[in-house]
Order: sequence, then C-alpha cells, then structure tokens
Amino acid sequence: MAVVACGAIARPVADVVARRGWPVDVVPLPPLLHNRPERIAAAVEREVSRLRPRYARVAVGYADCGTYGALDAVCARWGVRRLTGTDCYSVFAGAARMRALLEAEPGTYVLTDYLVASFARSVVVELGLDRYPELRDDYFGHYRRVVWLAQHPTAGLRAAAERAAGVLGLPLEEVVVGDVLLERAVEELVVDRTGPGPA
Repeated sequence: MAVVACGAIARPVADVVARRGWPVDVVPLPPLLHNRPERIAAAVEREVSRLRPRYARVAVGYADCGTYGALDAVCARWGVRRLTGTDCYSVFAGAARMRALLEAEPGTYVLTDYLVASFARSVVVELGLDRYPELRDDYFGHYRRVVWLAQHPTAGLRAAAERAAGVLGLPLEEVVVGDVLLERAVEELVVDRTGPGPA
C-alpha cells in the first residue's frame, strides 16, 4: 500500500507506519503546496495515477487543506480515501479542540512541529518577509496569538516556536497534542477492515 502524503506531515505519518509495522510506503508531496492549496488536488491526482499500477491500495495523507472539496473529487474519482478533517491541525489536535481554540481567540495563528522547524523557509521566505519585513503587519496584523500544536516538544523546537512568534510579534501558547490522534487517523486510512491489514 502507498500513502500520498502532504510533505508537512509525511514524516510523522511514516513514523506511525514504522512503529506499527504496517507494510505501507509513504510518498511525500512538496510541503510548500500548502501555500498554493489550489494546486494540491491536481498534484495528488498525478501521484495517485502514477502509483495505482504498482500498489494494490493507495490512500491520501491530506485533510481537505483548503481545497474546498477538490481533493474529495479526486478521491472519489480514483476510489481512494483521505485523512478526515479540514486541515492537519484538526488531524493532530482533534476537531473539537481546534474549534475551542479558535472560538476562544479567532485571531489564532497555528503552528505544528513541521511549521515550527521550517518557519523561516515556509513562512518568512515564502511571504517575502526576509526582504520586506514591513509586510508583517499586512499579513499578520489581525492575529492575536500563536498556538503551537506540539507533537514532540523539545527544547530546540520550543526555542524555534518562540522565535517564530517573535517574528510575528505575538505571544506564544504551547498545546501538547502528541501523535495519538494522528496515529488513529492513519490507522483508519490504511487498515483494511475487510482483510488482514494494509496491502
């Protein structure tokens, strides 16, 4: 079996697969697709079509991720499943917890471990803040806090999260989510309930 995964969560998905001993190949797509969500569905479809002849089953390691149903159309066309939820934040933290966080403060900018570690490249460079720092308030002026959904908090990641929040000029809150919900979501995606397991 193969899982076509968002590059931002491919490593945690692969870690779950390895820990559980599932015979699944995780095939990552570029994480920066998240900056252009209108391109995600087409990229996933190309990869699914490439992998389909080589694997008995293929699944999609994306939530909707801003595709507004386009990814669901691809999944329906190819008869494959994707991760449940609207985004990777709800995959890690759960939909109810994300809803509560955003209801408590709608101006919440959310980070995962991946985004913390890649913030300079994924956010600062991609948005041009390294060249035009004055754009920060145009992009982030309506935010009031940064919430880091920490899967595996370490001192290094915590320092990186603090730097990211500092770049945005916002206070940081750490919410430890671990990878229990991710593991559950991956299991639902890859385990064939009608047979012995992933194939």
